[in-house]
Amino acid sequence: MSTSLSASHWGSPTASKRALLIHGLTMSSQSWEGIAQLLVAEGFFVVAPNLLGHGWRRGTDYCVSTLAEDLRPYFATNTSYDVIIGHSLGGLVALSLFPFLPKTKETTVILADPPLESTGETFKNASISFLKEVADRRTTDEFMAENPAWSRRDSMLRALGVYMCDRTAVARIFEHNTPWCFSHLLKNIPPHVKITLLISDPEFGAFCRVEHVPAGVARLNVKVLHRIGHWIQYELPNAIMDEVLPSKAKL
Repeated sequence: MSTSLSASHWGSPTASKRALLIHGLTMSSQSWEGIAQLLVAEGFFVVAPNLLGHGWRRGTDYCVSTLAEDLRPYFATNTSYDVIIGHSLGGLVALSLFPFLPKTKETTVILADPPLESTGETFKNASISFLKEVADRRTTDEFMAENPAWSRRDSMLRALGVYMCDRTAVARIFEHNTPWCFSHLLKNIPPHVKITLLISDPEFGAFCRVEHVPAGVARLNVKVLHRIGHWIQYELPNAIMDEVLPSKAKL
């Protein structure tokens, strides 16, 4: 892995396949290490940007559309990606990137438990929880104790993401995206894009709810992962890789 001021990269830039990974709230580009290494082993060059307000980055406007616009340089000179993966908030950003995608290239988009809708007490509690997380930073060992399914590496990278996150940015992300309503982004999927939506188990802390997913949308595949929590890339990375390489998943 190599890390620049705004992104992490894995693999060779001359690889025949490219993947763009977009992290969630209070995370960082480095948090994709596990998935990135799996992708590199399958011949991908992997790019993971740091969103505004994360990885020591700062901004003033934290609307999801602005977070997506900030990633426009990653599509310069008609750069394309075979796969785009977004976790949580990163999934909403991924849905906002469609105008940047070349229409001549088919792109697979994998959304890992994105919070499509949040209102009332749910929205308020999420805001309080994330702000507390940045104020009272937990250690690697504390994350491991709370999440037995996580590896030490993933727990360390989770702690690092929180440490590099701007508390003001977290507050602004909630403020600038009120009301928190993003289900509509799934309603008009371009013909050159196919989406798999991976939803965590509601009993294990899912952020995405099946009832918030529009019905009858073409090129949208929805899967609920039973007994898997919000951090799909840590708890069940193969669920993501099976969507990247569906032919292998069938073997």
